[in-house]
Amino acid sequence: MSSIERSNFHYVIAVIAGLLVALLGRFAFATRLLNDAGGLLMLCFLVLIPMALGATTAHFTPPTAKWMWRTVWSPFLTVLLFLFTALLLHLEGLICVLIISPLFLVTACVGASLYIRFTENRPDRNKTYTLAAFALLPFLMAPVESQFAAPNELRRVENTVVIAAPIDVVWQNIIRVLPIQATDLGPSVIDKIGFPRPVEATLTHEGIGGVRHATFERGVEFIETVDVWEPQRRLSFSIVPNTATIPPTTFDEHVTIGGRFFDVLRGTYELEAVGAGHTRLILYSQQRLSTRLNPYAGLWTDYVMSEIQRRILTVIQRRCEARGNKGSLSSHKQKEQAN
Repeated sequence: MSSIERSNFHYVIAVIAGLLVALLGRFAFATRLLNDAGGLLMLCFLVLIPMALGATTAHFTPPTAKWMWRTVWSPFLTVLLFLFTALLLHLEGLICVLIISPLFLVTACVGASLYIRFTENRPDRNKTYTLAAFALLPFLMAPVESQFAAPNELRRVENTVVIAAPIDVVWQNIIRVLPIQATDLGPSVIDKIGFPRPVEATLTHEGIGGVRHATFERGVEFIETVDVWEPQRRLSFSIVPNTATIPPTTFDEHVTIGGRFFDVLRGTYELEAVGAGHTRLILYSQQRLSTRLNPYAGLWTDYVMSEIQRRILTVIQRRCEARGNKGSLSSHKQKEQAN
């Protein structure tokens, strides 16, 4: 009985030790010294810290444990505990936790597997040295990584919808977007993780130089200056977040639009008549992504932008088709009265 309890105690120690390594990394990379170099978006934190977590759990897990427990389940449990702790202590927002969780889970398992491979059939002293190397590597490599600037990548996200309405009706519904209710948008995952819903888009005047004010919930506003105005063909504008109206609590620091890691630069609507009374409407945007893990981060930013654009197009489609149907009914009644 005592041996079983002692074995269970080793499992608890393994998880706690891995949690402490991750928390130490979280606080260290959030300091001003490392934050200026990228902080929690440095590869040393996103990749090497979870690898150190995995190696730590593998080191303290009893060697008699099954291979899957040492390399998968123990690191998984420790990562989930770390992410829960970060949420509980308000160290990170839900958005950031969701973004880093797949990366942490995979790299923690990699770290555990590498540790076991490097230390298999080695004396305990070598195992301790190997664990120390995993734990120190993120902090030793951080000054090296800080010497390299994060790359800037421009990404384009495009959504398309075919609307059963004439092109002039669609045009009138995109230059200005009347207030949107939550029921108009329907449910979406991005609502649940904290992204504000779009509310409306106003326009000061038609033509080049007109300024659209695109507002979202919780005080989020974007100033969109029209620089391409081709009636019933194309509307394009630059986008600048109105930082004066956006509360600091709306977005996490690492996903703030207009921040050093991410920005939305442009938006464009293109219209094309397709068949009798139908219009193809294309909405695409250009974003800047500036992280050391752009291919991975881009998967998330592309999804969020695509979902925002899809919902806006859906609202426009419903409004245009409802207006088109009313116009058709009115025209039909007039013909009947004339006859």
